[in-house]
Amino acid sequence: MLRKFNSFIEKWMALVTPTCLLLGVCFPDIAKCGLPYVPAVFAFMTFAGALKSRFKDVANVFRHPGSLLIIMLLVHVVIPTAACGAGHLFFGNNMELITGMVLEFAVPTAVVSLMWVTIYDGNSPLSLSLVVLDTVLAPFLIPATLKILLGSAVTIDPARMMRELIFMVALPAVVAMVLNQITDGKVMETWPGKLAPFSKLALIFVVTSNSSKVAPYIRDMNMQRVKVALAILVLAASGYALGWFVAYIFRKDRSTAVSMMYGTGMRNISAGAVIAAAYFPGEVMFPVMIGTLFQQVLAALFGKLLAQKKEKQEFC
Repeated sequence: MLRKFNSFIEKWMALVTPTCLLLGVCFPDIAKCGLPYVPAVFAFMTFAGALKSRFKDVANVFRHPGSLLIIMLLVHVVIPTAACGAGHLFFGNNMELITGMVLEFAVPTAVVSLMWVTIYDGNSPLSLSLVVLDTVLAPFLIPATLKILLGSAVTIDPARMMRELIFMVALPAVVAMVLNQITDGKVMETWPGKLAPFSKLALIFVVTSNSSKVAPYIRDMNMQRVKVALAILVLAASGYALGWFVAYIFRKDRSTAVSMMYGTGMRNISAGAVIAAAYFPGEVMFPVMIGTLFQQVLAALFGKLLAQKKEKQEFC
């Protein structure tokens, strides 16, 4: 029964995620009740995503870091620079909107990308290594990116951010790999399949809860905000496409291409929202939070494209 549920959700993920977003936006007072539990649910998703990795697999990624370095370059140089350029091109007189656009694409890779990589048989050790490295460097990379591109001086509490990231990323990942180590890989052969349906439920919970944050902005939409939303949509879609394209150019295998696509396309919007709320005027929050409406939908659509391409290759 759980297996059928998991297959059903994976098949219709492109519809499930926008439905969750719609529920969160339409019923924010109910959806926001789940916000206090999002970090714990994220930790579970990290644990489930890391079950296919072992310490030696992660160590191997760092011994041959080519793909990892390419993703980091795309995530923290190419895409934020493109966001900055697009912001100046279309909203040149509004530095708050430009700052929000750059911040949206300066934050680290999303933890939830591990789940999507698992669904589409990506390179789990590569994705896990990326998430851990990117989140550890986030307190330093985000201010540096904003300073270089915008001249904005941002002071982030690295101790607080690290505590949150250790709980959501590092600790559950280490626990999963320790289990694989002490059971000689037996856990990675059985647990991922059993936990897969619960990972989908966790994603539904996180998307619905987080989308409640963007409800006030959707209800007060104007033409300028519509333009900002379209710009964020195009930039976000470009992130997925760029990861996929670069993997093809460098002739990476399919599993690595999946990880590169989701690594460059998905961002930790929650971290961006916290920084926007703490250090910038309210208008900066809109470009950051509007990405919540697109990220999971784009993840599902690009995953569907990957699956269709794989089916065609197998058929041929």
